[in-house]
Amino acid sequence: MATEKQPTIIKKYANRRLYHTGTSTYVTLEDLAGMVREGEDFVVYDAKSGEDITRSVLTQIIFEQENKEGQNLLPVTVLRQLIRFYGDSLQSLVPSYLEFSMNNLSQEQQKLREQMTQAFGPSAFQAMEEQVRKNMTFFTEAMSMFSPFAQPKPAADAKTEPKEEASNDIEALKRQMADMQAKLDKLARQ
Repeated sequence: MATEKQPTIIKKYANRRLYHTGTSTYVTLEDLAGMVREGEDFVVYDAKSGEDITRSVLTQIIFEQENKEGQNLLPVTVLRQLIRFYGDSLQSLVPSYLEFSMNNLSQEQQKLREQMTQAFGPSAFQAMEEQVRKNMTFFTEAMSMFSPFAQPKPAADAKTEPKEEASNDIEALKRQMADMQAKLDKLARQ
């Protein structure tokens, strides 16, 4: 008889530390994300109450991954649609639909990679991935330049007058715009 491997037990303590009972070590959310990527099944229990908190920990891992630069898998429109389904009459159908869709995507993932490699060649596929990374980096940098909180202002000197500060801010903005224009020109030439 084939025996199914039992999931690894992870305990979460009040100090937010996660304890891997199989290796008798503390682990991080990043370690748990790695376990998921490797296909290792685990269950997370609250150490004090014994409650199964796997769902909230997995959600926390997704939240952490989504906050990493360039790691976004869930477009804002999808997140909004998911929120709309809570409390809706179709709410009970969403989990099974998502599970079915993700299983199909996982099964087709290798085929898709092979088709992309055949269509574009291995080096072209890698070059395309690299260009996408560069584009995301450039876009992120460009958007941060337009953010009013992009760069921290230097501490105000007691002798500095407000007029001087405004003039310095305008000069800084002009330099940022010139830098951005230079980057755009450089990208246009590539």
